[in-house]
Amino acid sequence: MATICELPEDVLVELLSLLPARDLIHGCRLVCSQWRYVVDLTTLWKRKCQREGFYVQALDRSVSDWKVFYMLCYLKRNLIKNPRAEESFKHWKLDKNEGDRWKIEDLPGPLGRDVPDPEVHKYFVTSFGPCFKSQLITLKKEGYWNELMDEKRPEIIVKDWYAARFDCGCRYELTVRLLSEDYIVLAEFHPEPVVIEQWSDAMWREMSHTFNNYPAGVRYIWFQHGGQDTQFWAGWYGIRVTNSSITIGPQTSS
Repeated sequence: MATICELPEDVLVELLSLLPARDLIHGCRLVCSQWRYVVDLTTLWKRKCQREGFYVQALDRSVSDWKVFYMLCYLKRNLIKNPRAEESFKHWKLDKNEGDRWKIEDLPGPLGRDVPDPEVHKYFVTSFGPCFKSQLITLKKEGYWNELMDEKRPEIIVKDWYAARFDCGCRYELTVRLLSEDYIVLAEFHPEPVVIEQWSDAMWREMSHTFNNYPAGVRYIWFQHGGQDTQFWAGWYGIRVTNSSITIGPQTSS
């Protein structure tokens, strides 16, 4: 009777592709030289992508490293915690909390509209004084090891949704920084503040940015947003924000 090590390569690829990536890298790859060879094969990681729904035939020529592609697809999720105000202000640092302070309201809110995403039910709202809140994401804690970030430079995609009340003008600001181990700014997205005039359409709009080709050494992502109303009315007439996201995904060549 043949042992597992004597199985044909294509059969071994099929069997090993059923195992979790962590077991393949930290266990199977260390068994013997043949298994190390198979675990490093492009066909194995491509097969894992097929099994888990990450594979699209159109990507065949654009993916340079199927192992990295698989790992990035597997890890991909929103790195912003509590983006929709479902857990009050948990995970957020309130950097500025002036006027009548930050508040959470249910959509659509007074003189407001619903967000296009039906799964979003709440938002954070600012007051007549500056209100800003932030999160600091530690990439290693989220599974993104240093060599991956430095050598592959995966896309970092930022999205944020903002809106005004119909009856009051307001101001919205967003800053996202890629930081080194020593918190040095390696790349930054800080667009001009958005000023919305009174009697606006109160529509929710998306602010987005993709970081590409950033310097090596990124270890943290700092996300901050907020603003205030521009008419200094007591209460919560300032900018509304919700459904923020930061995702890291595979970069495919064109």
